[in-house]
Amino acid sequence: MAPRTILYTGKGGVGKTSVAACTARRCAAAGARTLVISTDPAHSLSESLGVKLGGEPVEVDGRLWGQEVKAQEELERHWSGVQEWLGELFVERGVDRISAQELTVPPGMDELFSLLRLQAHHQSGEWDTIIVDCAPTGETLRLLSFPDVARWWIEKVFPFERQILAAARPIARSLLDIPLPSQAVFADIQRLSQNLIAMNEILRDREHCTIRLVMNPDKMVIGEAMRTFTYLNLYGYLTDAVIVNRLFPPGVGDYFADWRRLQEQHLERVNSAFSPVPVLCAPYFEQEVVGPEMLDRLADALFCAHEPAEVMHTALTQELTVSETGARLRLALPFASKGEISLKKIGPELIVGVDGQRRTIMLPPAFAGLRPTAATFADGALEVSFDGEQ
Repeated sequence: MAPRTILYTGKGGVGKTSVAACTARRCAAAGARTLVISTDPAHSLSESLGVKLGGEPVEVDGRLWGQEVKAQEELERHWSGVQEWLGELFVERGVDRISAQELTVPPGMDELFSLLRLQAHHQSGEWDTIIVDCAPTGETLRLLSFPDVARWWIEKVFPFERQILAAARPIARSLLDIPLPSQAVFADIQRLSQNLIAMNEILRDREHCTIRLVMNPDKMVIGEAMRTFTYLNLYGYLTDAVIVNRLFPPGVGDYFADWRRLQEQHLERVNSAFSPVPVLCAPYFEQEVVGPEMLDRLADALFCAHEPAEVMHTALTQELTVSETGARLRLALPFASKGEISLKKIGPELIVGVDGQRRTIMLPPAFAGLRPTAATFADGALEVSFDGEQ
């Protein structure tokens, strides 16, 4: 049976690592053999748990293990052939060796390779629950959303490309004066493509794998979380909860009273934008959330009404599909009626009104040149069609 897998992502500095660590502690306390793994290049999981972690799982407490994936080790494991080939090519073109080494790793690839460790742990059968503290952005998850491209490489390119290059390599080397890819390069790319396909299948297993967004009640942070939420829905990944961390408690005092009122307004926007996904809230504690005692306090606040490992929401609230001629958005509105619904598109935002309440959906860049041309409402769902601007 596949392990229960929860990935936490969100903007840097929102307390994502603390939320991941407290979830893992609570799952282990419930009897699940649990691994919490950090793929964030700026690791802080060791400080959060109070235990020195490394590139392999380290026992933390009873049924809990922790790991901070070392990006350089993963690069060497997955990308060494490509790095060697590209490095040689850059050096021959006059780039100094240090710069050439940096240029061989595209932005985001180190985070992608770190996240691929999840696949190995998933297949090992050692864990009941895996909690992932992702890099502070949804970009890594977007890199995993192209299984069709990976399959195309495997099915169309690899059977013939190696044979052609093997025959042409001596001639091309003398004529073009560039090193052509070796078998090791193709082995790296093929292995990466296969891993992307496997990771995509893991993340789309909505019975066992979900993603949770962590945010603070701040306008810019919420906006980024909304964009990430849209991308996750676009690529078919299930968000089963959102976490609003560091809320000032009622009666916080005169100095923070205005902040508290502003946070309440932002919390209303969160509830509207992410509905019907559950919104879990945690207070701004009087001290830093570090170590077992504070992590357990955070878990008490977040999971007072839920079990941490349960799938708290089971359906995509938005389904977006993009084609060459247009796009379609399907939005679940289970308790609305057709006469209550209104639509307006302002820049990248689609504003859906239901009986005087507004919900803002951040549309991806692919929708930038499109306008809503038709809308239907049936079976509790709104479908909006988009076509190119005229």
